[in-house]
Amino acid sequence: MFVTRKSIQRRTVLKGLGAALSLPFLDAMIPAFAEAAAAPVRLAWFYLPNGIDMRNWTPAEEGALPANLPGILAPFAPVRNDVTVISNLTANWGRPLQVGAGDHGRALAAYMTGVEVYRTAGADLKLTTSADQIAARANGHMTALPSLEIGLEESRMTGNCDNGYSCAYTYNVSWKTETQPLPPISDPKNLFERLFGSDIAEPPAAHARRLAMRQSILDQVQNDTHKLEAALGASDRRKLDEYLTSVREIEQQVEKAAKSTTIIDPGMEKPFGVPPEYADYFRLMTDMLIVAFKADITRISTFMIGREGSTRAYPEIGVPDGHHPLTHHMGNMEMLEKVRQINVLHAQAMAAFIKKMKETKEGDSNLLDNSLIVYGSGLSDGNVHTHDQLPTLLCGRGGGYVNPGRHLIYQRETPVANLFATMLERVGVRPEHVGDSTGKLAGLSLS
Repeated sequence: MFVTRKSIQRRTVLKGLGAALSLPFLDAMIPAFAEAAAAPVRLAWFYLPNGIDMRNWTPAEEGALPANLPGILAPFAPVRNDVTVISNLTANWGRPLQVGAGDHGRALAAYMTGVEVYRTAGADLKLTTSADQIAARANGHMTALPSLEIGLEESRMTGNCDNGYSCAYTYNVSWKTETQPLPPISDPKNLFERLFGSDIAEPPAAHARRLAMRQSILDQVQNDTHKLEAALGASDRRKLDEYLTSVREIEQQVEKAAKSTTIIDPGMEKPFGVPPEYADYFRLMTDMLIVAFKADITRISTFMIGREGSTRAYPEIGVPDGHHPLTHHMGNMEMLEKVRQINVLHAQAMAAFIKKMKETKEGDSNLLDNSLIVYGSGLSDGNVHTHDQLPTLLCGRGGGYVNPGRHLIYQRETPVANLFATMLERVGVRPEHVGDSTGKLAGLSLS
């Protein structure tokens, strides 16, 4: 590693024997950013499975968000000035149209692609490039990882998962090409290694040796760390220490989770290395995403909170029933209440992540201000499988591009792809269309 006392390059990494660790944004990098006035903008999509209890989601009025948000959105109250609730967006190709059953397969597959989902349970898949991969294709060369796909359920790529629709459709929201989905990483250990270990620079033999010795990535790059610290000012040394501390804490969480043998519910074994409770699992995976954004390892991510048709149970909040069966409540108030509890749990975890993004400083701003993060679904009412009036929350300002703290109501049948096209424009990507998009979302951006 070569470092001068005048400036260091943004892409500088700490290196050791078989390990490499990217750095967060430091003041000493500012000269290297002389031609770029602002920090990079990150794009992320968090996908909610099985729809939502819309009675407890939509604010009563358009305009400034009230202090008392509807029940499911209530966890976002502390950051309400940093989020935008968007109503009346539609994922038209999730609908049955002339095809019939299979709404869960179509809901996820069509959400970020915006095209008709070819019905097959075989290998002859057919979609198109999803919005995140359009961005990655244009800008992914700027970072170590063009994009990062994360999920909280292990992915399946084969078989019939929904009335003739392949499992590849119900488990993958990100598509690189019309036939190539990008499976999300669901194991915390694999995600950690993807960001900091063997997938970047560590040879298999060195990786095995480090694990056998229970050696931290930080131990591997210790010499480079000391050299860098000697070249930094007090403020940058503090930032570097905070960053390295967060990496160390994540390593410890991953190791602790790997020892768990807890099961989710009778008959379904917890994937190895996954925290037993949903909130801890979500927090661990999003903590790593924050580090990936902060260190500019990637600027584009998708995060599947669950697959479409997910039957995950949540015994930790008193809901031992599967999520998907509960959404087919047929008006049963007890089942509806359990759906609401699941929706609130998801919102609480997401709101905590958004708050942590806001607390993560970046220059004179923070990670949330320099991001655009969607929290939404390709289904609204999971009971009858509706694909319009979708629950959609946009978090962040996109580097001053969005004026949040509002509820925006658009004309019915406005494609959700219009939101994605607007996000892509913010990072300088302007395709002719994103799926069935018809233009930008008027009134969302400040420009």
